[in-house]
Amino acid sequence: MKAVRTIFLGTAELARCSLQALIHLSEVNLIGVVSQPDKPQGRRLRLKPTPVKTEALQHSLPVWQPPSLRTDTALLKHLKNLSPDLLVAAAYGQMLSPEVLEIPKLGCLNVHPSLLPKYRGAAPLAWPILNGDPQTGVTIMKMDETLDTGNIAAQEITPISPTETGGELHNRLAQLGAQLLVHTLPKYIKGDITLRPQNHQRATYARKLARRDGEIDWRRSATELANQIRGLNPRPGTFSHLQKHNGSLPIKFWQAEPQSGPKLKPGTIAKISPHGIVVACGQNHLRITNLQRAGGKPLPAGAFLAGFPLAPGNQFAIPNTITKPSPRPNRAQKYHQTQIA
Repeated sequence: MKAVRTIFLGTAELARCSLQALIHLSEVNLIGVVSQPDKPQGRRLRLKPTPVKTEALQHSLPVWQPPSLRTDTALLKHLKNLSPDLLVAAAYGQMLSPEVLEIPKLGCLNVHPSLLPKYRGAAPLAWPILNGDPQTGVTIMKMDETLDTGNIAAQEITPISPTETGGELHNRLAQLGAQLLVHTLPKYIKGDITLRPQNHQRATYARKLARRDGEIDWRRSATELANQIRGLNPRPGTFSHLQKHNGSLPIKFWQAEPQSGPKLKPGTIAKISPHGIVVACGQNHLRITNLQRAGGKPLPAGAFLAGFPLAPGNQFAIPNTITKPSPRPNRAQKYHQTQIA
């Protein structure tokens, strides 16, 4: 069978594994890559290429980086002239217009790191951990004009470990998505896959997360806070403010686990040891095992205490929160409903 002319669209690290898989797939003739523009990073704001662009250039693939594929008429014309048979997208970061989707005769397949229709949207990796889900997975779908609503070509389920962080899950699903893509594409190209529609009545939306989502509200249960800490590790991270006589000090948290304990005022440090800093929550206690002060680096609890002593009775601040229902309430937004306004 002749290899199909394929263009890959991707930007983030998650997409790099899928691009690597396509490069080595005999059924695919990769003729170019579309990625987001380079962004300035670091103190000197030097432009840094996207992970997908870096991978593409290592294999001498043409790379196009339009600010918006919807409005770049010259690139759209060029892509049409290339006559690709197939588009494959993963973590590209932009919705594709109908004009783009109509270019390839085989359509556009997307690698999405959730079990659609659950967790459509920008943050499908963190939300399953935030909500305490026991499992998640990856979906290969044929893209349509709206967000993550296309018909499903393949899915694979994977359990979520009780201690797995957002970063660790990201790396696993990047690999799992690439493997599923390799397994699915040859059958899809041959026409051996029957696409199935999503059940839109069961859809949930995983909104983009911001730094404010990382502030700890000690009135929540220890289990919820442990999920928040691991789900937002490494980005955007979680934090609270330690109350001091001359103000407050922000502390970041990287690892923690729930444990039982007597009822105390939420945010109160109940116990200090090299094995962890135990803080009272709305329900049970949270043992923090890895944390970081402003200007420092993440440290195990014992090393942190050696340079920054704490004592039982010290208090973390309770944020000024407003609990309100989300504008589109559903299971994916449980966490949003207790989120800082």
